[in-house]
Amino acid sequence: MEQRSKQSKLKIIGWREWVSLPDFAIPALKVKVDSGARTSALHAIKIRYLKSADGLTWVSFVVLDKRVRAPLVEKRRVKSSMGHASLRPVIRATIEIGGQSWSTEITLVNRDPMGFRMLLGRRALKGRFLIHPARSFVQSSPREDL
Repeated sequence: MEQRSKQSKLKIIGWREWVSLPDFAIPALKVKVDSGARTSALHAIKIRYLKSADGLTWVSFVVLDKRVRAPLVEKRRVKSSMGHASLRPVIRATIEIGGQSWSTEITLVNRDPMGFRMLLGRRALKGRFLIHPARSFVQSSPREDL
């Protein structure tokens, strides 16, 4: 019964939603909720690595035509849905959806051929949401202006 009470406190999320990425001043980004993906993935191009004076490595990249940067957490080998493995930079960023805000790991990858600019993976969802695979925009409203 304890498991059921925990689940009943979780919000429902649709298979696609709008999220905000406040660290990068992105008010709305349509994401595909993907329980098959362990880590979230964000479309990024022109990825560059920068060393700061204190020895930290930063990642500079372009997302939605904005040049932004974030500290590098690590580089991680990730297998795509098509079975291709690649080494991707991993950053931490804040995600906002459905009145909740939290920090999570996100890999950066060129998602040009994909329909969504971001995948929201199961690590970001764990303990927060249950996925309703037949519904969309449960925690957010579709944005006509983007």
